Amino acid sequence: MSETERGGETREWHELPVDRVLDALDTEEAGLSSSAAATRRETFGPNDIRREDTISPAEIFLSQFQDVLIYVLLVAALLSLAIGVLPGEGPNYVDALLILLILLGNGVFGFVQDYRAETAMEELRELASPEATILRDGERRVVDATEVVPGDVVVLEQGDSVPADARLIEATNLETNESTLTGESAAVTKGTDPVEAGTPLAERSNMVYMNTNAVRGRGKAVVVETGMNTEVGGIATQIQEAEDDRTPFQDEVDELGRRIGYGVLALIVLVVGVQLLFTQANWIVVVLTAVTLAVAAVPEGLPAVVTLTLALGSKRLVGKKALVRRLSVVESLGSVDTIVTDKTGTLTENQMTVRRITTGAKTYKVTGSGLDTDGDIHRNGERVDPATTAPVLRCGAYCNNAERAPESEDEAYYGDPTEVALLVAAEKAGIDRDASRVREVPFSADRKRMTVVVEASDDPIAYMKGAPETVLERCDRVLLEGEAVPLTDERREAIRERTEAFAADALRVLAFARKTVTDPSVDDAELEQGLVFLGLQGMIDPPRVGVDTAVTDCRDAGIRVVMATGDNLDTATAIGSQIGFDPDGAMTGADVDASSDADLRDAVESVEVFARVAPHHKVQILRALQSNDHRVAMTGDGVNDAPGVRTADVGISMGQRGTDVTKEASDLVLQDDNFLTIRDAVAEGRAIFDNIRKFVNLLLSANAGEVLTVFVGVLIGSLLFPERFAAHSNALILTPVMLLWINLVTDGLPALALGVDPKAPDILDRGPRASTESVIDKRVVVSILTIGTTLTVAGLAIFFETLATVESLIVAQTALFTFFVVSEMGIIQVIRRRFGNGPFSNRWLIAAVVGSLGLQALVLYTPVADLFDVYPVGRPIGMHILLAVGAVLLVNYALSVAYDRL
Repeated sequence: MSETERGGETREWHELPVDRVLDALDTEEAGLSSSAAATRRETFGPNDIRREDTISPAEIFLSQFQDVLIYVLLVAALLSLAIGVLPGEGPNYVDALLILLILLGNGVFGFVQDYRAETAMEELRELASPEATILRDGERRVVDATEVVPGDVVVLEQGDSVPADARLIEATNLETNESTLTGESAAVTKGTDPVEAGTPLAERSNMVYMNTNAVRGRGKAVVVETGMNTEVGGIATQIQEAEDDRTPFQDEVDELGRRIGYGVLALIVLVVGVQLLFTQANWIVVVLTAVTLAVAAVPEGLPAVVTLTLALGSKRLVGKKALVRRLSVVESLGSVDTIVTDKTGTLTENQMTVRRITTGAKTYKVTGSGLDTDGDIHRNGERVDPATTAPVLRCGAYCNNAERAPESEDEAYYGDPTEVALLVAAEKAGIDRDASRVREVPFSADRKRMTVVVEASDDPIAYMKGAPETVLERCDRVLLEGEAVPLTDERREAIRERTEAFAADALRVLAFARKTVTDPSVDDAELEQGLVFLGLQGMIDPPRVGVDTAVTDCRDAGIRVVMATGDNLDTATAIGSQIGFDPDGAMTGADVDASSDADLRDAVESVEVFARVAPHHKVQILRALQSNDHRVAMTGDGVNDAPGVRTADVGISMGQRGTDVTKEASDLVLQDDNFLTIRDAVAEGRAIFDNIRKFVNLLLSANAGEVLTVFVGVLIGSLLFPERFAAHSNALILTPVMLLWINLVTDGLPALALGVDPKAPDILDRGPRASTESVIDKRVVVSILTIGTTLTVAGLAIFFETLATVESLIVAQTALFTFFVVSEMGIIQVIRRRFGNGPFSNRWLIAAVVGSLGLQALVLYTPVADLFDVYPVGRPIGMHILLAVGAVLLVNYALSVAYDRL
């Protein structure tokens, strides 16, 4: 990067004089020889962004199955097959095939998402300029940009893309647009003089950087860094270092899978031991019971339901103009408590816009923003005739090299952003450049002014624009109420005060003047003296419309918003104040560098504005927030934002203005570039997490009830009814096929329907959940225990009452089988109540419940019953089942209300 080790010496290229730079690189202003360039290419390699440790599509696909819960489900598939080879059971290939299809679908979906994310580095590679003009063997040549090496001399013209990081050795009116790298909207004036060591990247006026553009003038520069050693290459390295980050939700799902896996193994050992020690059951019954409990304990539908719920949530987010690139972060949106946002192009328009005009003794405001020529001139809140500001606006239009692009082009204007802003302001007042230019004295960093001479109906007119102090000292009159009057010391002081007032509001201020000339060919000094001062124009990259409201809404939702920008401190604090950021204690990138890790962790808890930050500073800020247990989202659009976007828990890019690199490095793309969309996305993220928690609650509660019922029931049955439970291979409370069916009809359609449950009205009033809060919180644990216990008690009562009355194990099993299906349909509503959802608010859930009950009726009252070995339920047993279901629902509803009141 800009600090490089060459020959054992660390150098900052921007602080060295040109001759020392050339000596250090062993080159000349005429460039390298072909042989020297070839040798250096072998040493330094091609000038491109390399991708290390490339992962093949096959590896990405296989990685989708490297998960503990996946392993548990594979075991479940094998257990389903094992059931079929035990005495009394037929082959059970359908259940095993269903589980394997779920796993395959989940893997394919994850592969598509992860493969797209892996293309981020390829996008960085494509950013390299395809061609570069260099001096080679003393001649001017056009070569592929990948062939550029350190020591090459690059020739830059207006519109050229810079192929590598380079130190300027010549610069004539050269300006570059570095917004994608530094975040600063205005073009940067370049020169050749050394600058101090430690100067921030955005202020290194004698350096040009890969993937920035020359928007004005021309120059020559000697290449000092290529490929991965450039600033963009450093950004690529930071992205690589952050690529393997996982979301907390992914870790939590893995941990849940591990717990279930260990629990299943412990359960099998416990059941086998208890049955062998305390009952007379034969080994077939023991093994079959263990297998049955294992099948009951594994929530086969969990990965599929999680994936589909995230997918459905991502589809809803697309409707909110937010495109999800990684499913796993959809849930993370709901836990975001801090947003670190870029300024340029995110909070602002990324387009310089004239906001104020001073002419005479009056100041006017200009409405409209960006490149939109719809706007008015206002004073004291009232629209005024544009003619009142026409002289200063006309000067800005004529003293200007920007041009409107043809309608067929993607860009509306060509040229320096500042000059484009002046041209747009003039067009708002209906001013066109209807006279041809006779002469131009160009702008330069030394002159700080530009003068043109244009034809007029009488004598030609010279127009000047430039820095206020430079223009003012060349004027002897000022235009007041349409008349040129002497520019007295008092009037000069008033102009200086207005200039300072504009600058205090972070406006970039330019002054304008004119005079009539009789001889356009006079020397520059004479041409640029004795002018009439016309006024000032103040411009800024303004806040986007509605962004202040969006920031306020996020804060009302419990989300802290922090600005981190490459702009200077004055501009950052001024824009921040307009949007609602507290400028007190604002820090710069230099302040971040000077802070210890502990000091920075303390600072990020209160500082709302960070200015002059480089890409690595943004990563430091994010890491400090994350080390304080914050879930952080970061927004950005430029290449400089990509490392931070990748490092954040949720990386958010701008879809319209964002670079391809930042989009590919992000998790979420705002298709409308609207900060307000983040608020809507957070609301959807919280709702998605609620829905995931609902069906996890449902699945684990139901499975807990099934496991407890089978385990306790077999023990009780073996002790109380040894003649039925000790000798027969089918002497189970519920058979494996029944349990698989229960899980299918209750964990299938109803669980999926929970994935589209509407969000609660108060979803944004709750505040983000703590970073340490998991899906299975205390409330879910209590719910699992209470629901599991009540299902067990009521289910065993139904089973043993039916067994004692009818004296048929099949009828008792059927009664318990039906009880579980019906009761779990009702338990869904008990769980939904705590999230603020009414019983009829989800039509898909109603349809799913009706469908599941219909499938259960199909099993009971059609020939399918023979496959399940069940008996049609009659009215007496049916009434008992309904009473037991009602008791379970009533008890759990009461317990839920009581818990809320604690």
